[in-house]
Amino acid sequence: MILDEFRLEGRVAVVTGAGKGIGRGIALGLAEAGATVVVGARTKADLDEVVGGVEEAGGRASAVVTDVLVDEDRRRLVDSAVERYGRLDVLVNNAGGTGPRSAMTTSERYFDLAMKFNVTVPFLMSQLAAQAMVDTAGGGSIVNISSRCSDMVMSSFVAYGAGKAALNQMTRNLAGELAPLIRVNGIIVGGIATQGLEVVLTNDELRAQFEANTPMGRPGTPRDIACAALYLASPASAWVTGKLLHVDGGCEQPAIDVPVPRLSPSR
Repeated sequence: MILDEFRLEGRVAVVTGAGKGIGRGIALGLAEAGATVVVGARTKADLDEVVGGVEEAGGRASAVVTDVLVDEDRRRLVDSAVERYGRLDVLVNNAGGTGPRSAMTTSERYFDLAMKFNVTVPFLMSQLAAQAMVDTAGGGSIVNISSRCSDMVMSSFVAYGAGKAALNQMTRNLAGELAPLIRVNGIIVGGIATQGLEVVLTNDELRAQFEANTPMGRPGTPRDIACAALYLASPASAWVTGKLLHVDGGCEQPAIDVPVPRLSPSR
């Protein structure tokens, strides 16, 4: 049966940023497909809810409180999966994100943080996970969560967009080096109904603008992204690597703009 190619029984997946939103949706989706999931995020209560949701549905999961900006935490997350379950098959690099900030108010420190959080950390996680996958399972799949900010001009997202654009290219380059044992792909995500989009979705005028500018007429859901992640994590995509899958409701221009002040002479 072709649907069997989407099953993940016997496989172990690590998902970063799994406490809320997209990461939580992906963790629950992979578990529903049969994977044992190891979830990492900074807030224990959020992780406990995810683990509880997996277990209530008959799956298996464990939580590791993780700040992915900390090297020791990254190593502990990967090591925990291997030590507890004996293998690692899938890594979903979901943790990331920096808020909107106009270009002229973006400091060097903020720009550096955006780059570290959105591309350096996924790269370092991928190094750790790839070796663990090969050593314990003979191979595996890495899925990087990117953003339409990476390939679309959006005001106030110069730092975040640059970080995610770098993540896209890192995905391509890493795929070439790690093939054929490790597949590396990415999902370029549009506007998803999570806490990050709440300011738009709770304002009738902004929501109407967002929906009118989205060909599919609605925001995405974490489940939409989880379905794409399942495809890229599972044997169904066994001949796919180095690719970026757009899951964005069909948008080819920003669904909403963040206003920024015009640059003018300082005196």
